[in-house]
Amino acid sequence: MTESASKLPLAGLKVVELHAIGPVPFAGQLLRSLGARVVRISPPADPGLGVRVPPQYDLLNAGKEERLLGLKDAAGVDALHDELADADVLLEGFRPGVLERLGLAPSALLDAHPQLVVGRLSGWGSRGPLAARAGHDINYLARAGVLAAVGLREQPVVPLNLVADFGGGAMHLLVGVLAKLVQRSITARGGVVETSILAGTVGLTPMFYGLLAGGVWNLQRANNLLDGAMPFYRVYRCADDRFVAVGPLEPKFYRELLEVTGLLGEIDPKDQYRPQTWPATTAKFEQRFATRTRDEWARLADDRDACLAPVLDFAEAASDEHNRVNGLYRAEPFAQPGRTIRFDEG
Repeated sequence: MTESASKLPLAGLKVVELHAIGPVPFAGQLLRSLGARVVRISPPADPGLGVRVPPQYDLLNAGKEERLLGLKDAAGVDALHDELADADVLLEGFRPGVLERLGLAPSALLDAHPQLVVGRLSGWGSRGPLAARAGHDINYLARAGVLAAVGLREQPVVPLNLVADFGGGAMHLLVGVLAKLVQRSITARGGVVETSILAGTVGLTPMFYGLLAGGVWNLQRANNLLDGAMPFYRVYRCADDRFVAVGPLEPKFYRELLEVTGLLGEIDPKDQYRPQTWPATTAKFEQRFATRTRDEWARLADDRDACLAPVLDFAEAASDEHNRVNGLYRAEPFAQPGRTIRFDEG
């Protein structure tokens, strides 16, 4: 561990991560970025899960210690227990019942290692008819009602696997694990944290249920405040066939956007929330944004509160000046996210 890593909040914490894909290794990597030592336990033979990537480009598992253990035999289970003897956290992403069939039920683990916090993340949850079924991000988005709300009116659009896997499953797992660690600091005993990717995805949606109940959201896609229906919260094509994203929800910021685009004399800012004006307003924005390139619009808006941003691709985001100044990326050995959470020296 480097000197800087030794000062991070989770320095001295040991995490054992059982081989998984997506949200579990993402959770382990985030704990590692906070200073934890992460030991990844993989089977001797590749289980053939997920998207294969050469190890040097596998950023979800970079920097973790790797051990190959066969957990279907007694020697492998004994070796895992040796790792858990001084571990603080165990992360696992098996389907419900797999850990128990391996003789590693949480109750048995806690009997042997009472300090341990066991973080369990399944796909569909531990109960119900789908509990044992396979699934991926797109499937959990679909059943959680999220996929139906994202995209064009004609059909949903898949928002990568950032929402269900990472934003839903991994983050809820991490919150639970960290909360249990805080409780352990008080009670001196570990315990079990259980969630699922489906549950984590549902956990991201309460605001929309409130909006539905309050009559300010409807179930038609691309027909709401935050899904691209309104002319001031959507993406526009520019002269170079690249895009800008605009989102001035507040009237004072909307006025700034009209000033930046030179449309203040053509669009009445008082009509911002009048639906009958939106088609004409959208058409005017489309025509205006088509007169300049993406980066020209971005420069015009840089010193204004117009809530306008260039739509960057991954490579552009890694070299963007603002992102670099904030240390969000590093260039070696290839462009990739850097530290995204900072701590004082206390």
